[in-house]
Amino acid sequence: MNGETITLAHAGLAFSVQAHGTGPVVLLLHGFPDTPATFAHQLGALAEAGYLAVAVRMRGYEPSSQPEDGDYHAVRMAEDVVAIAAALSEAPVHLVGHDWGANIAYAAASLAPERFASLVTMAVPHPVRFGEAFAANAEQQARSAYILAFQTRGFEAQILADDCAYLEALWCAWSPGWDIPAALLGAMKATFREPGVAQAALAYYRQAFDTVSPAALETAALFTKPITVPTLGLCGADDQCIAQDVFMGAMRESDFPGGLETRAIPGAGHFCHAEAPDAVNAALLDWFARHPA
Repeated sequence: MNGETITLAHAGLAFSVQAHGTGPVVLLLHGFPDTPATFAHQLGALAEAGYLAVAVRMRGYEPSSQPEDGDYHAVRMAEDVVAIAAALSEAPVHLVGHDWGANIAYAAASLAPERFASLVTMAVPHPVRFGEAFAANAEQQARSAYILAFQTRGFEAQILADDCAYLEALWCAWSPGWDIPAALLGAMKATFREPGVAQAALAYYRQAFDTVSPAALETAALFTKPITVPTLGLCGADDQCIAQDVFMGAMRESDFPGGLETRAIPGAGHFCHAEAPDAVNAALLDWFARHPA
């Protein structure tokens, strides 16, 4: 496949995916506020190295993947990822997640570890340990204040106002040294202007605070389960969303009995895969070579 966009279905939803190359599958999950466009450097490099690189537009980030019941609990999105992986390959795939995509990747690896040859998470550490660090770290609480703002009814209008100025400001704050390509910002803003996307994206954060529904309990069970898939955690050394020391402290070997390595990417902020693609691609290819599908 050479830059082909295809559609995959699961649970009555349709997901657009960008596929490049042939070979063992690498499944790439984007975060907030983002689109698969920030994986452009990974798609090309992985395809050239002999992989089928596939970037998924996550649940809710297009009208066709917005469920009627409005369920955006992590367990449901983990089920999406497992189904997409199975549709792409009978063999285990490599799973890569950034930001919210990292959260979902942890959940998917816990849900169906046999589906994944390796796991790479970027920018967001183990969700339970991050919650513990957040509770004890005033500086991180300040950095994450936007999460509490997202709980406000009607906040969708604020993130869409003035050509999504709020979302652009998040990118600039989280990656202060990055000369952000206009095309990436444009792709993100165009996505958030699609019907229902802003509501879906904020639902990720709102439903993360649910502790009583059956889906919330299923999600909690996944997040507290040890991850047996070999895991590489990457963060930008200059990430202003989740600080490097918080990320590293929340990645504990005891939670990853399948093996854990962590690396900080020098000179990169929150969007390390787009800011320092050469360094991130080298780390990915080294990891996949050491954990073949």
